[in-house]
Amino acid sequence: MTTQTTSGVKISVESIYQSEYSNPENQHFMFAYRITIENQSEYTVQLMRRHWNIMDSIGSNKQVDGEGVVGEQPILEPGEVHQYVSGCNLKSEMGFMEGYYEMLRQFDNSTFHVHIPRFNLIASYRLN
Repeated sequence: MTTQTTSGVKISVESIYQSEYSNPENQHFMFAYRITIENQSEYTVQLMRRHWNIMDSIGSNKQVDGEGVVGEQPILEPGEVHQYVSGCNLKSEMGFMEGYYEMLRQFDNSTFHVHIPRFNLIASYRLN
């Protein structure tokens, strides 16, 4: 598990190769990841937007921006946790993702970025 805390918001990430949804012969490698967002600050925050940088080992680089996560813009009171699962596909068996969430601090309506730590996407058969 990879973890990083920014401005009192802790992000933890776990990833897993999805062999049943992958087709290596056609350069299609599917990965799932679970993100846990924990508000350790003293303020209520809301996740407004996401930005991802997705890189694979053959040099393909994708930038993904959008509102919220999996159709939600969760609000987290101090001490609350939000968890979701999503996925991405790569053209190779190894890569990584990293990025940030744009958060809204409800106390003063200020926005700030919470870093999503870099996490590896590696087909399980490559780990041996």
